[in-house]
Amino acid sequence: MKYNPMTLMAFVIFTSQAVEATPVSDRLIKSYSALTEQAADPVRGEKLWRSEQAGRSCTSCHGEDPRKPGQHIKTRKRIEPMAVSENYERLSDETKIEKWFLRNCKWTLNRECSLAEKADILAWLATQ
Repeated sequence: MKYNPMTLMAFVIFTSQAVEATPVSDRLIKSYSALTEQAADPVRGEKLWRSEQAGRSCTSCHGEDPRKPGQHIKTRKRIEPMAVSENYERLSDETKIEKWFLRNCKWTLNRECSLAEKADILAWLATQ
């Protein structure tokens, strides 16, 4: 059987991006984006994930690769992978997502994350 290369490429792109988001994270991304009138951008999300503020970044505890476990830099406690591809339950509870955004943004950035930043990070994590 012969397949059209363009059809195959479109299928791979669609399934590699769409299959990773959870219903909750997808809803939050849409909600944050609507409130800010700015589309979520995974590239900005990755940039924020890796950006350093006062010697800290998301990677300090979660690691460079969100598909792998991290470790809290103070308590040494294991942190399960953030990527939905490795840990589907990770982004499936809105209350927990909001709780950890509040804590981690304040600790890492010394401020709360904006709605646009939250959308960007969730969009990036959904692609991992």
